[in-house]
Amino acid sequence: MTTLIVWHDGACPLCAREIAVMRRLDRCGAIRFIDAAAEDTVCPIDRAALLARFHACEDGAMLSGAAAFAAMWRAIPVLRPLGLAARTPWVLRLLERGYQAFLRIRPRLQRLARTRWPA
Repeated sequence: MTTLIVWHDGACPLCAREIAVMRRLDRCGAIRFIDAAAEDTVCPIDRAALLARFHACEDGAMLSGAAAFAAMWRAIPVLRPLGLAARTPWVLRLLERGYQAFLRIRPRLQRLARTRWPA
């Protein structure tokens, strides 16, 4: 079985909570989660770019945004149908638009999350 590599922003409270959920759902250990915010992390691309968008490496291909989420979903049995649906171009485009909208409001959501879920 190929291990999917997922880079996430461990300093982001939203990302940390989401990755915690994904870790619990990944009962087969199919995903290697890497905190790109950690100073000792070796990044395959520019760290700022890695932290600006969600990234994953599936079968040697670097993916970002909705495509990276879809790869993660495909690796988790309960989410696999959603990940497979994202292989359809129009579904992936729709998910990417939603992800881009999320990125625009992410800073505000992070501030809100930091007040609600202090470290």
